[in-house]
Amino acid sequence: MRKVDVRLHRDFAIGETDPRLFGAFVEHLGRCVYGGMFEPGHPKADKQGFRKDVLALVRELAPTILRYPGGNFVSGYNWEDGVGPVKKRPRRLDLAWMSTETNEFGTNEFVDWCKAAKIEPMLAVNLGTRGADAARNLVEYCNHPGGTAWSDLRKAHGWAKPHDIKFWCLGNEMDGPWQMEAKTATEYGRVAVEAAKMMRWIDPTIELAACGSSGRKMATFGAWEDTVLEHTFDHVEFISLHTYLNNYAGDTEAFLASPDLMDSFIDEVVAIADAVAAKRRSSKRIMLSFDEWNVWYRTRRNRNERVKSGWPVAPEILEEVYNVEDALAFGGACISLLNHADRVRTACLAQLVNAIAPIMTETGGPAWKQTIFYPFQHFTNFGHGRVLRAQVDSPTYKANYFDPSGAQDLYFPIPEASYLKLSAVHDAKSGMLTLFALNRSLGEEMPLEVDAGGFSKLEVDQAIELRDRDLKAVNTKTAPTRVKPSPLSGVEVKRGSIKAKLKPASWNVIRLKAS
Repeated sequence: MRKVDVRLHRDFAIGETDPRLFGAFVEHLGRCVYGGMFEPGHPKADKQGFRKDVLALVRELAPTILRYPGGNFVSGYNWEDGVGPVKKRPRRLDLAWMSTETNEFGTNEFVDWCKAAKIEPMLAVNLGTRGADAARNLVEYCNHPGGTAWSDLRKAHGWAKPHDIKFWCLGNEMDGPWQMEAKTATEYGRVAVEAAKMMRWIDPTIELAACGSSGRKMATFGAWEDTVLEHTFDHVEFISLHTYLNNYAGDTEAFLASPDLMDSFIDEVVAIADAVAAKRRSSKRIMLSFDEWNVWYRTRRNRNERVKSGWPVAPEILEEVYNVEDALAFGGACISLLNHADRVRTACLAQLVNAIAPIMTETGGPAWKQTIFYPFQHFTNFGHGRVLRAQVDSPTYKANYFDPSGAQDLYFPIPEASYLKLSAVHDAKSGMLTLFALNRSLGEEMPLEVDAGGFSKLEVDQAIELRDRDLKAVNTKTAPTRVKPSPLSGVEVKRGSIKAKLKPASWNVIRLKAS
């Protein structure tokens, strides 16, 4: 491959990354909570039943905010079931995942777990089977200091101080026919604006995210966002996006190009939000909450398949085993999020443990890292700062990304996927310049030269690559380090020019001390 040139300058930035860009998501889904993050009686569980080995891995990942309790689960969730004495909590049938919910783990346990993991909690309210009244009561329970029925109930349950939860999601994927009490855009917009109004009357300091369409391929996409924001524009700060990348077609090059569709998706939602603002002649800008994103396709199941297994507690569902090519596509998604830091202010990897997750556990046994653990760890640990505008001069290739839909199979052409996908982040506090670089060529090494203007001196601090000759290689309980990062050798800096050779099909992180 010919040399790939990148030009960037310290003074030209896309925007500063919001700390909440590096978030994750847990739902009452399979073994995400029970047998994953929460397992009383496990040899490594603390007195609250939190698995300390999982907490240690989460601290390595360093997510900054955590969305809970759903997801599809929230659209049928009575939050009152998950508070108070555990022995008195009801068992319920969960229609989202055809499971039995024991409610042993609820809002207060989640907040305590977040404190143990040093993560900001984010809560979603049920706007499916419940509505604005239940939502405002939950805000009062969580955030009001005391002297009212709901806040005093929290105190009686053992949490004297308010949880002070700042970020709230107004439901989940409400245009999806799989959702309990799915709604039209107008129906959802009306209940969302009333919930937002009442929740903020309880606590004026909270921030709110309205539900966007469940995905770019939905027939409702676009018109849904427009209608919902027409109702909620004056009451919310965010609109949500959800995307799961796939390789159903077994086309690795197209799979690695698929994060480029995230870029298009973001740009489209920004355009819709700004059009709503323009009609109001408003300077307000709605930000984006990409609060579900990941690679997921092998373990997607339909409702009938779940019914056959009865109503188990914490069944082993959606336990995707990630390989090397998944990690590469995942890294590309991280780059897409960074390169839209001006408008994507919150993002949540779905999910954190066992269910489509970077961390896997054996119930009663060990925990280990999946391949996607590593690019997410690099993203969360090294992605804070100003994302610089980078001009990339790279060869391109054509791809045809396949995304099946319930109504029809969709193909998204990607006419010019650059073999190099890159983001550059300068953290003035640490004095570090970090390059995240994905070589999407499956067979050619990439000579890379980056002209970094505005820096008087650059020095290589660390260079990492994640690759494997076998793109299908995975980590397992018996081989937990089969795939892991290794040093990237041969990175040089001369007169502000950074030179490196990126191996075929590789995720690369180059850290430079900058002045």
